[in-house]
Formats: sequence, structure tokens, C-alpha cells
Amino acid sequence: MICEVVAVGSELLLGQIVDTNSAWLGEQLALAGIDSFFQTKVGDNPERIRSAIELALSRSDAVICCGGLGPTQDDITRDIIAQIMGVPLVRDDEIVNKIRGMFGRRGRDMPENNLRQADVPVGAWVNPVQPGTAPGLICPIGDVKTGQVIYAVPGVPWEMMAMFNGGILPDIAERAGVSAVIKSRTLRTWGMSESGLAEVLADEIDRLDEAGGVTLAFLASGWEGLKVRLTAKADTDAAVATLLAEEEAVVRQIIGDRLIFGIDDETMESAVLDLCKVQGRTLATAESLTGGLIASRLTGIAGASAVFRGSVVPYASDVKYDVLGVPDGPVVSEEAVRAMAVGVCELLKTDCSLAVTGVAGPDPQEGIDPGTVWMATCIDGEVESFMVNWPFDRRRVREFTTITSLNALRLRLLGDPGLATGF
Repeated sequence: MICEVVAVGSELLLGQIVDTNSAWLGEQLALAGIDSFFQTKVGDNPERIRSAIELALSRSDAVICCGGLGPTQDDITRDIIAQIMGVPLVRDDEIVNKIRGMFGRRGRDMPENNLRQADVPVGAWVNPVQPGTAPGLICPIGDVKTGQVIYAVPGVPWEMMAMFNGGILPDIAERAGVSAVIKSRTLRTWGMSESGLAEVLADEIDRLDEAGGVTLAFLASGWEGLKVRLTAKADTDAAVATLLAEEEAVVRQIIGDRLIFGIDDETMESAVLDLCKVQGRTLATAESLTGGLIASRLTGIAGASAVFRGSVVPYASDVKYDVLGVPDGPVVSEEAVRAMAVGVCELLKTDCSLAVTGVAGPDPQEGIDPGTVWMATCIDGEVESFMVNWPFDRRRVREFTTITSLNALRLRLLGDPGLATGF
């Protein structure tokens, strides 16, 4: 089976919203063993939407239309699909009541415009999963079971994902006759560039290409780490799990455990918090350059309060001097960052800390080039520090500093103080 994605919305063409939905759908289709050769973006124009969907149907068995199911006048995807099917729209009272109930639970009256969302093409049925006011649609073209099909989902990412997993994937798998199990495991790494990892793993990639069963791919994901994705296909869940476990062991043996900080959805901050928790340590941060980004990442993890006591954001130089005991002198320096790491431990009474100071840019500061960053970790009063010169813009300097400083603390907690910048 071939499935195509058509993303609807003028905001996508104007660059006002990044089309992450198509990327996610492409990944999920690949994992399900469904071929997908084209993705299209089209604005909120009836002729162009119809043209895009009809073109997709001319070369694919299934089409996922993403967006244009809202209550406003420019939400016309359901209308265009009905035209292509050659049928009228009929209002579904059950959906009306469901939408009205959603508003009622929030103490609000449903606007009349939302009634449009309950219109369903004759012969289509509603996705069994409906997280929001927009129901998804499953619209057969021709034979209900063997003909082509259009799936319509809203553009809100979390709603789209829920509808794909709960309604579209089972239906499309049944139509495609997919019986094999395809699953992935992602190893999150930090400390080596994508090209460096590819070079180290080159022989193993060649071996996998010849042997089949498991594939290996890379995905550079900024401050989420460099991901090594293992994908396996087999007849059963147990067989797939065995293939993935065996290949993960091989990759770990080749690149070493110190580079791998997490699996699948595990983050660098969760890895640090888990190590602190196991070791019975408390943690604080002192963030000048990052302005609280590190603390924000840490507190985004449920249960962080068992480890993380707080952060000081000494953005101004006098705050560094007065609050953290940084000695007079340049604040972007090794001496300053080491004092910050010790000072925040003493102030917040923690066992360990990390501190960062630097020049995010775009302009130099006190003769120091943008991208110059000092980082330090303190564990039981012992401080280690290092400097990095990032070749990035302001946003990425702050983001890469966040994951790198956390990784430095992770390595020290593991008893391996080696620096891994990861770019």
C-alpha cells in the first residue's frame, strides 16, 4: 500500500507554522511498513485543495489530509472531500452533542460555527478517537474495504497523533494486510558528531545492510541529542524485541556507554536527576548565559523536587559578585564559573551543582567573542571546569550549553569526567 500526506493550511506555506505533522506521519508510516512517496502542502483554497487531493489519489492508495477541519469559514477540507466522493454532507447529531458537551464542561456555550464540525460526507465514518472538537473522518473512495481511502485529521498535533494511532493506523494496516511487526529503539547520544558516529559505525551499518532484519539511522536533534535509531522487522513482538536488544548491545560495544545517555524518550535531564536520586544527592544550578533554561529542563521532569533545590540566575555582574561570591574581575572566565558553582552549592545547601557563564551573542562582550562559554560542575566541593567556543547563533549557543553542561555533570556522577560537547 502507498499512502500520501496532504497538509492543508495557508499558514504552512507562509512559514507561520512549521509542518511537523507531515514529518511525524512519514515516520509512523515507515515504521508501520507503509510506503509513502510524496508529501504536499496546500493553502486554504478550494480548487487547489481538491487538485492536491486528486493528484495524491492518482498515485496512492490512501491519503491523509491534515488540517482544515476547524469551525471557521476557511476550514473546508470536509467539503472538498465530499465533492471528491460525489456525496453531500450530513450533520451527525451524536457529534453535535459531543462537541456541545465539551463546551459545557468548560462552562461555555457552543458557538453555532462549531456545528460545521459535525458535518460528515455520506458513506464516511468518524474516527473512533476524538480528543478535541474536530472529529477525524475515514472516507472510502469506491469499495469500502478494498478501494482507496481519504483520512482527514485536524492540524493540532496532539489531536492528529491520537487519531492516527487510535483510528487510522489500525484501518490502514488492515487494508494493507500488514502482519509483520516493525518497531524502533532510539539510543540518545551526546559527545560525538553525526559524521563521527557514522564513521565509527560504518562497518556495522554495512553488515546490517547485508544481513537485513535491523536498520540503523541517525537523527541530529539539537539539544535533545544525536539519535541513533534501530528499526527491526519480524513476525512477532518477541522476535522484534530480541533483534533490537541484540543490536543495541552491539552498538553499545562499538561506541561505548558513556556516549549513550538515554533510550527512546529519556532525556539528558532525566538521566542526571536519576543519577542524583540513586546517589542520594541534591542539585542546584547557577545560570548566567542560559538564564534558567537548565532549571526549566530539570523541573520539566516529574519528581525533580526530590533532587533539585533551585537555581540562581545571576545575569547581571553585580549579582554574581554579591550573591554567589564571584571575585571582582571578568565574569566570563574560568575563575568566575568555578566560584559560581561553589557559591550556589553553599547558598542552596546542595551536594552538587553546575554553573555556566559566557557570551551568547550576537555581539562580543568585554572583548570576548560570541559563543565563548565557561561551564563548571561541583560535586562534594570538588570543581571541574572547561570552556567551549560554539560556532552557533544565540539560541543554539544557549541550547547546546544546556545539554553539554548537564552531560558534564552526568559523566562526573558516573565517575567519568571526560568532556563531551556533542557537535
